[in-house]
Amino acid sequence: MSLYVAEIDTTADSDIDSVLSKTAQAAAVNGGEFIESQVTANRNRIFAVLEHTDINALRNDLTAAGLKVDELASVRLIGAELEDIKKLKPAGQYLVEWDFPEGLTMDKYLARKAEKSPLYNDIEDVKFLRTYVREDMVKCLCFYDGESEDAVVAARQVVDTPISRLHKLEG
Repeated sequence: MSLYVAEIDTTADSDIDSVLSKTAQAAAVNGGEFIESQVTANRNRIFAVLEHTDINALRNDLTAAGLKVDELASVRLIGAELEDIKKLKPAGQYLVEWDFPEGLTMDKYLARKAEKSPLYNDIEDVKFLRTYVREDMVKCLCFYDGESEDAVVAARQVVDTPISRLHKLEG
C-alpha cells in the first residue's frame, strides 16, 4: 500500500470529529487505513495521512463521503517508521509546509535532509518528528514539537530550510 496526504478544507464544517470519522470510513471502503491527522489550531484544515492501494479509488471514496479535499497526493515518510506512527499516533504542535523549488529531485532532497538533519540535535527547544514528502516533489509537510512558532522558525533557519506556511496545530 502507498501513503497519501489528504488536505481537507473544514471551513464549512465545524464538527472536526465528524470529518475525521468520515475520512477514516472513506479510507476503509476499499481496504485503506487512516494513519494520522493533524488539525490546524484555527480548525480550517485537516492534514490526513492515509494508506491505500489506489489514489483514484481513495479520491472517489473521500468525495462520496462529502469531504472537501483540496489536495490528495502520494507521499513518502521521512524521519519515522510507519509502524511507530500507527502504534503511537503521536501529535506535533507545529506543521511546516515547504513548497519545493522547481528542479529539486527526491534524491537531492534526501541527500540534503541527511546532511542537515543532524543539526536538529543541537536545538533544545524544538524536536523534529517526521516529514511527509510528496512524490510529485511539489512540497513536504514537516511536523515539530516546539516551545513556540519563533522556536520552529529558528530551528528551520539552523538547518537552512525555508518555510512556505507554518501552522499551529490543535493540541
